[in-house]
Amino acid sequence: MTDVAVLVGSLRRDSINRKLAVALGKLAAPRLNFRIVDLSDVPMYNDDLIQNLPEPVARMKREIETADAVMFVTPEYNRSFPAVLKNAIDWGTRPYGKNSFSAKPGGLVGTSPGATGTAAGQNHLKGVLNVVDVVLMGQPEVYLTWKADDFAEDGTVRNDHTREFLQRYIERFVKWIERTSEPKTTAQADANGTN
Repeated sequence: MTDVAVLVGSLRRDSINRKLAVALGKLAAPRLNFRIVDLSDVPMYNDDLIQNLPEPVARMKREIETADAVMFVTPEYNRSFPAVLKNAIDWGTRPYGKNSFSAKPGGLVGTSPGATGTAAGQNHLKGVLNVVDVVLMGQPEVYLTWKADDFAEDGTVRNDHTREFLQRYIERFVKWIERTSEPKTTAQADANGTN
């Protein structure tokens, strides 16, 4: 099974973007195993801490590095993406030469109650992800307008149109990972438990 490290840009317990991540994970199973990376205890980036990485940072980096791909699920704050994701990206690319995102196939989605979903926030995040060497899937795009009735508490997508739309995204993401993944080294395979 292909492991996907999922970075959700909201720390709120009832985050609609977390709910979207869970729904996508259900649609992707069993081909993809979505693992939401806990960002709640990752401290703000501070270069003084590089020599002795805080354990939450080291854990986050391991979870990204051992995954086959990454998925960013972002809210939109003030027409941009939230600080929690920028912080995770900054830690993930440090120290120099230890970029956890390097050549990782990636996806980007988001939801908001607004009519344009998270289009502006995703546009800003795309630029950053390209710089840090995430191999980002460009199409299809998911700027989902959140409607609570479309999703059950367990993450099942109730609305047929929304489910089909998200399922098409997952189908493309599976193919994207297959097409853009670099072969894993023996050390990476051992860390994933696949060797």
